[in-house]
Amino acid sequence: MSLATEVAERIDRMRERYHELNALVSDPDIIARQDEWRGYLKEHSRIETILSVHDRLVTIEGDIEGAQMLQEETDDPEESEWLASEIAEMEGQIGDLEARLRRLLIPPDERDDKDVIVEIRSGAGGDEASLFAADLFRMYSRYAELRGWKVEVMSQSPTDLGGLRETIVSISGDDVYRHLKYESGVHRVQRVPDTESGGRIHTSTATVVVLPEAEEVDLEIDPSDLEIDTYTASGPGGQHVNKTESAVRITHLPSGLVVTCQDEKSQHRNRAQAMKVLRSRLLDMMERERQAELSRERKSQVGTGDRSERIRTFNYPQNRVTDHRIGLTLHRLDAILEGDLDELVDALRDSEEAELLERVATG
Repeated sequence: MSLATEVAERIDRMRERYHELNALVSDPDIIARQDEWRGYLKEHSRIETILSVHDRLVTIEGDIEGAQMLQEETDDPEESEWLASEIAEMEGQIGDLEARLRRLLIPPDERDDKDVIVEIRSGAGGDEASLFAADLFRMYSRYAELRGWKVEVMSQSPTDLGGLRETIVSISGDDVYRHLKYESGVHRVQRVPDTESGGRIHTSTATVVVLPEAEEVDLEIDPSDLEIDTYTASGPGGQHVNKTESAVRITHLPSGLVVTCQDEKSQHRNRAQAMKVLRSRLLDMMERERQAELSRERKSQVGTGDRSERIRTFNYPQNRVTDHRIGLTLHRLDAILEGDLDELVDALRDSEEAELLERVATG
């Protein structure tokens, strides 16, 4: 059975929706509501592309059928050979179009173009875990720099040895979540610490959480659900530290989520940063609850973001990085730590896409 037959009903529904959207995107009342209009415009563009590829596929299938009929009827060997060549070329186009259509039919992740908040925390391993957390922070910062993204530190808890107990950063740019969404989970490092005289390999961990940044239009928070405290900042900061109550702690009472921010000297700025983190965490929590409800018994190999799951191992002695979700091992740890993450990210995206394509094919 051809792909065109498999997805015929879905295409018919899309064609009906496309006609509805034609009216919606040209409605003056909707155009005046810019956020709503842009949403319809984006959906219209996606469906238009799908229908265009599908219609081209149907046309070529018809051309192949016509060429095959002519080939059966002709007595001219040269014409038959030419028709066979034409049929082979069109069948190649069919394969390419089917592959493209399958990808287009994958439900888009509406969060892919969002900026993100990345939270990195040291795990098991004491000082070595904090140093590893600092290495991960540098790796993502370098990756962001290579892609032309902006990195802003929102909160950071350094250690005396140069490690990080915790760091929260905002990363903004083009399609940031699309590239970083696979990083959530437990990262493990195996190496000989600088302080280890016996040369023994230690294993430490750090956790990474990647949250699509939530805007106010994505989630409305009732001010009465918030408890906001201010206190004096602690840690590096010169004369300003312990002089003014610039640090902010926000507690979301219904969920129990607590966010603190003290890196800025302005209480207003710290409050804005803390609200940004809180909004993103709440939206992430709601999305996780929704996904759990939709598929309690199914776990995606990639993209689950399960933070209790060990997703990757960094082995220094072997210059090796292994992603356990897809069984990929690369012997170029040094380059990866310098921000060269594209091969890992592409492999994870390909794996997720293959799983989604299989679901599309099976309905």
